[in-house]
Amino acid sequence: MKKILFIILCTICCFQVKAATFEGGVSEIGRGDSNVVIDKNTNQGISGAKVSLPKQNYSTYTDENGVFQLNTYVDGTSILSVEKKNYRPFSMTIDSNSLSAPLTLGIEKTNANDIVIDTDMYHLGDDNYSDLSANAGQFTMKAAGPFYTKIFDLKNIDVNKAVYFVIGSIIGIDTALARSLGQNQITNSYASPPEVYFNGNKIAEIELNGDNQKIKLPKNLIRKNSKNEITIKTGRNMLQTSYIDYDDIEFMNLSIEND
Repeated sequence: MKKILFIILCTICCFQVKAATFEGGVSEIGRGDSNVVIDKNTNQGISGAKVSLPKQNYSTYTDENGVFQLNTYVDGTSILSVEKKNYRPFSMTIDSNSLSAPLTLGIEKTNANDIVIDTDMYHLGDDNYSDLSANAGQFTMKAAGPFYTKIFDLKNIDVNKAVYFVIGSIIGIDTALARSLGQNQITNSYASPPEVYFNGNKIAEIELNGDNQKIKLPKNLIRKNSKNEITIKTGRNMLQTSYIDYDDIEFMNLSIEND
C-alpha cells in the first residue's frame, strides 16, 4: 500500500503545487521475519545503522546483516529514524499497524553536495492543544516556541541541479486539509499551515503530516559557498481568541539534497 504525502507550496516566483510519494525504499514486508536496513541501490544489508524512536527514548543498531529489533512498545503514532554515516538521514511515521509485518528500510547514500542540517527532534508551539489534535498523545517534549531557525553553509552546491530542503518527518499539523483527511479530530477549529522560510523568504506551507517532505529551493535565493538560513514557523489557531494560540507540531531530520 503506497502512502501519499502532500506539500502545498506557495504560488510565488516559480513555485508549484507538489504531490510527493513516499520515498526511501520502505515496504511493509521484511526479509523473513526480521526488520532490516538496506542500501536502496544495492539491496545489501547495512551494519551499524542507528535506529531510534525518540518518543520512546529508544535506540538500537543494526547487526552485520542490517537486521534490527524494536524491543519497545509503540503506542499510537511515532517517528522512527535511521542514521548512518555517508547516508541521507531517514525517518518514517509508524504505528502498531505498520509494525504488524517486518520492515525493510532502504536508505540512500549522500552525494558530495548533500548537507545534514539537523537530526534532532523539535517541538514548536505553546503546549496548549486539544487531545483531539493530530498526534497529541505522541509529542516527546515541551514546546520551544513558535519557530525554529538554523544557519548553515551551502558549500559546493550545484545550482544546475535541483536543490531541495527535506523534512524527514513532521506530525501535529491541524490544518483544515489535515482534518478533512482524518489526521485530527478537531471539529470546531483549524490551524494555519506551518510556513518554511529560506533566507528570509517564504517558500512553502505544509498542509499535512507526513514523511520525506521535499521543498525545492529557488535558485535565486541560494547563497552558494556562504551562510544560508532555514526557518520553520508553526501555524496559528484560526478560531478567533483573545490570545495567539500556536499549533503544536514536532519534526526531525532536516537536510539539503542536491539531485
